[in-house]
Amino acid sequence: MKTVIMAGGKGSRIRSVASDIPKPMIKIAGKPVLEHEIECLRSQGFTELIITVSYLGDLIMDYFGDGTKFGVHITYYKEEVPLGNAGALFKIRHLLTEDFLLLNADAVFDIDFNRFVDFHKRHGGLVTLFAHPNSHPYDSGLLVADGNGAVLRWLTKEDDRPRWYKNCVNAGLHVINPAVLDAAGYDADRIGTVVDGETLKIDLDRQLLKPLCGTGQMFCYCSPEYVKDMGTPDRYEAVCRDFETGKVEQKNLKHAQKAVFLDRDGTINKYIGFLRDIEEFELLPGAADAIRLINESGYLAVVVTNQPVIARGEVTEEQLQMIHNKMETLLGNEGAYLDAIYYCPHHPHKGYEGEIPELKMVCSCRKPAPGMLLAAAEEFHIDLQNSWMIGDTQSDVGAGQNAGCRTALIGEEECGQDVTVRSLLDFVKTQIV
Repeated sequence: MKTVIMAGGKGSRIRSVASDIPKPMIKIAGKPVLEHEIECLRSQGFTELIITVSYLGDLIMDYFGDGTKFGVHITYYKEEVPLGNAGALFKIRHLLTEDFLLLNADAVFDIDFNRFVDFHKRHGGLVTLFAHPNSHPYDSGLLVADGNGAVLRWLTKEDDRPRWYKNCVNAGLHVINPAVLDAAGYDADRIGTVVDGETLKIDLDRQLLKPLCGTGQMFCYCSPEYVKDMGTPDRYEAVCRDFETGKVEQKNLKHAQKAVFLDRDGTINKYIGFLRDIEEFELLPGAADAIRLINESGYLAVVVTNQPVIARGEVTEEQLQMIHNKMETLLGNEGAYLDAIYYCPHHPHKGYEGEIPELKMVCSCRKPAPGMLLAAAEEFHIDLQNSWMIGDTQSDVGAGQNAGCRTALIGEEECGQDVTVRSLLDFVKTQIV
């Protein structure tokens, strides 16, 4: 599979760091950021690269050459005039004979690309977008997808947003079938020429990808792996620190991850019994601070929650999703995020008016059974022995123990847990950071 890397940006927001070189050549840990990208790709077998260059592009071509000394083969396309961030794709269309990776040369990432591509192939769409939660969803491009991952809406920071939303941010990494270029109907020869007094440019998101929303042909692949834009001095300094600590590489899912599994009610939000009304959802003091510290530590923050209200017919799955959207929005407003949310909709006892019969069962996911933790471990390559389960009930402790995790209980009860704490924040400060 070929990889197209767009390396033509000027990097105007980061000129205080380096004003005399193109943004992809800015060094992190002693190497240009583009070199880190190439090393990540090469280590996973992606060695056929096409790099599009523009601003100070000769510096990039002189440094990397044909790619031989970096263990890859590089072809270049140089934009003599600005073509937009997707115009060059039409100029190199003849080189793109099958699905290809499309990446930005100024992003800092270390992800398992083979998992990403496998997801794309299984879902059979024309485009797959890499998505992740981040610490500032309120000013990021958000993807709204259905239960199968098909993208329904794509919200920019300028768009009107729902009050509560899932923290699912477009990270700017793509797998694309070249049929998308053909369907767009643009004449490659006209791109870059003056049409009606303006140079014809093509915008990747607005003109090629967003029209696929709601068609069932574009999917989002959600992953907690490391992807960050280093486009401002503050973000550049942050990714430099993450490289130095090893966090960037460790977040790649080919490595075993450590997680803090979190109960929801009574651990993250105020316990009110069975939560049915979204207006009653309220974060506990310190919960966002604690989850932000988990994020910064490199542990995954994964919610595992029993929700028998689904089986009892008291809350629909759509209503539960909105409650979780509220939780993610409130956390995001405070710079914290959850890497995943798992819930058990089952309930073993029958006889409730309005109950959902097919969900009335003894299952393997209702805590203290470990099913949700085991599912997360499978999906995200989690080392359960070096992970924690924290909650406010004995069933939380039991689920953690049954999964092989260390356990912590909020409160004062003794039921064989490793640690007793007064709050989630106390746990994080004493055990994680």
